[in-house]
Amino acid sequence: MANIAIFLAEGFEEIEALTVVDLCRRAQLNIDMVSVMGTLSVKGSHGIEVKADKLIDDVNFDEMDMLVLPGGMPGTTNLDKTEKLTDQILAFNEAEKYISAICAAPCVFGRLGILQGKKACVFPGLEENLTGADVQMTETTVDGHILTSRGMGTAIPFGLAIVERFCGKEAADKLGKGIVFRV
Repeated sequence: MANIAIFLAEGFEEIEALTVVDLCRRAQLNIDMVSVMGTLSVKGSHGIEVKADKLIDDVNFDEMDMLVLPGGMPGTTNLDKTEKLTDQILAFNEAEKYISAICAAPCVFGRLGILQGKKACVFPGLEENLTGADVQMTETTVDGHILTSRGMGTAIPFGLAIVERFCGKEAADKLGKGIVFRV
């Protein structure tokens, strides 16, 4: 079974984070909500407080199969300032382990220089932050081990793309039908 970590920083986009958590758990994937804030309680960009499962210092990154960054502001900025996280993103990229980001969060990948020559998408208007990327306008873009998506409205396709990576297309399609998504 896959182990996934989704990172919560003050100002994260609640729908983007919780949709991914919900879909992964429905698919029987292990996903931990990880706070980068030093406390388990993290407030989203719309004032919704979420209790994370663990703190970033408690994560064994060697056991993780994917890192997920939700967007939102200033959540994305706060994730980008978390050196322990950005170091792990670089290490995962180097090892070609899965990394994924939605909304503004693909900008973190762009700033780190890991989108050079890769297909990627981002929230409309932030495309210039995807340094070196072949920018796509699709809901969700998959290029090898990198998954990106455009925003809150694409949270379900993004979550299902993550499920597909670990459970296969048939399982992701079945889950999509089960939640009455594009049936």
